[in-house]
Amino acid sequence: MTILLTTRPDRVPLRDALGQRWLMRVAPLALFHLSALAIMLWSEIHLLAMSVFVLTWSLVNFLWLTLLRRPALAAALSLVLFVILIMVSRFKYDVLWMSLSFIDVMIIDADTFAFLMMMFPNVRMAAMVAALVFIPIAIVLWRIDPFRVRRNAAAVGVIACLAGIGGFSVVYPVAPGEAFGNENYVSHFVRTGVDAVAAYVEQGFLESDPMTVAELRAATPCESTGKRPHIILVHDESSFDIRSIEGVKVPPGYGQHFRSFDGKARKFLVEGAGGPSWYTEYNVLSGLSSRSYGRFQFFVTRIAAGRVERGLPRALQRCGYRTHAIYPVNGGFLGASSYYKGVGVAHFVDGKTLGSNVFEPDRFYFDAALRMIDRDRRQGPMFLYVYLTANHFTWDYQFHPELTPADWRDPGNAKPEVNEYLRRQAMSERDYAGFLAGLKRNFPGEEFLIVRYGDHQPDFSKLLVDPTIDVWELGERLMRHDPRYFTTYYAIDAINFTPVALGSALDVLDAPYLPLIVQEAAGVPLDPSFAEQKRILDRCGGLFYGCADGAEARRFNRALIEAGLIKGL
Repeated sequence: MTILLTTRPDRVPLRDALGQRWLMRVAPLALFHLSALAIMLWSEIHLLAMSVFVLTWSLVNFLWLTLLRRPALAAALSLVLFVILIMVSRFKYDVLWMSLSFIDVMIIDADTFAFLMMMFPNVRMAAMVAALVFIPIAIVLWRIDPFRVRRNAAAVGVIACLAGIGGFSVVYPVAPGEAFGNENYVSHFVRTGVDAVAAYVEQGFLESDPMTVAELRAATPCESTGKRPHIILVHDESSFDIRSIEGVKVPPGYGQHFRSFDGKARKFLVEGAGGPSWYTEYNVLSGLSSRSYGRFQFFVTRIAAGRVERGLPRALQRCGYRTHAIYPVNGGFLGASSYYKGVGVAHFVDGKTLGSNVFEPDRFYFDAALRMIDRDRRQGPMFLYVYLTANHFTWDYQFHPELTPADWRDPGNAKPEVNEYLRRQAMSERDYAGFLAGLKRNFPGEEFLIVRYGDHQPDFSKLLVDPTIDVWELGERLMRHDPRYFTTYYAIDAINFTPVALGSALDVLDAPYLPLIVQEAAGVPLDPSFAEQKRILDRCGGLFYGCADGAEARRFNRALIEAGLIKGL
């Protein structure tokens, strides 16, 4: 103890500091450490998380001690930082269903900052008041703390704690989906820090060939070929043909929703299993792979916001399209607003503007789309991205039971979530039919191309595909991107319009190729980047990142960087 702790020469010796007034002198230090212990027991839910919490608490204390030498003040400052981190993490979870990650600190985007300022309009005043309260406490602790810690000893503590945290984070890396937990606030934040720094040092944010590749030709003006169809791209939340899972009972007539106008049922290979819709958003808007971001994949839209300019909306703008998006939640979610605008969406309407409650029946968003088309269709061809949420998790309750189709009958699956999922799919099928009827009725002279896709399978499906395997084998299959867990659907419909070319609309298609399918079906000439991507599709038979172990995607990313369509990555 005496090796680590000393006292100031002009104050009482250490042996006297622990004398009759020891309670007053030691109490603040003990109180702060006991408070941290209580926070750990409340928020960290398993031994690994607790171990990382203890190491992190020690690390932050040692860092303060190298500067201040006073353990009571160091503990007080550390406690304040931990409380702030946990408060921000809980707030983020309440709003976005994810806890705080170190990457939130690495990537400060305009949307997230504006979102926080909106949610905390008095944050500046609150910070000033908190500082005014804490400063006198800090002064008192500075004066009454009899202990001093040698700086070299504190530095050794910093190194030891960093080594321990790094070791735990390497042996037990952050698993996909951990961010959705409302617990382990401190340990999760710290482990994602180790993971993020290691990944960034290894490859940066985006995988790309290190060497310059053949440059893409400069884009030429889009040739006018007369009237172009309005294009509607529909994000069909959590939707896929569940008949691909053996033993699931479905209602009579199930499956028509997944067929295109030509009767074909086409399969769509997505890059997320059971939750991350934004992976597929990146696929279908940028025409690129979220897997190229490696361990940063979870934050793909935040990283890409303002950096990735290549995309379907921008390519359509070149050909005279007015670009719109209907987004169901606040535009600050994962930098969505900035990302959408960066890839060419000129008119972005989010859930706040719509007055939505996040989870609305599909007809809510289809009605908003009809109003938008009625207002803007006369100004030229429209591209409209419509994001649906009715089939979003969870499926342990009846979503708007009053909207159940009259002919719906529960198919009687043993897992109640499956029956609720099928009921919502029936609601979606009816609402989509109503949307098509509304387009025909309200705009009889207009041409429409409608493309729909499922962004991922529902979360419960991965437990049904092969119920005989354990969680470790399931994790291995997901890491290998076993197509049984990543296959949804895409479908093409048309009103008053015949799709021009469907040669690239393969029966099985990787999600990043969907913008290419949309443009060819609409008869829009491809710009050089999409013309090159078509050659990749032909070489790889519909695979993108999965072709040549990612080599084609890395080469293409480099070409887009050289062309200035990806910047700062």
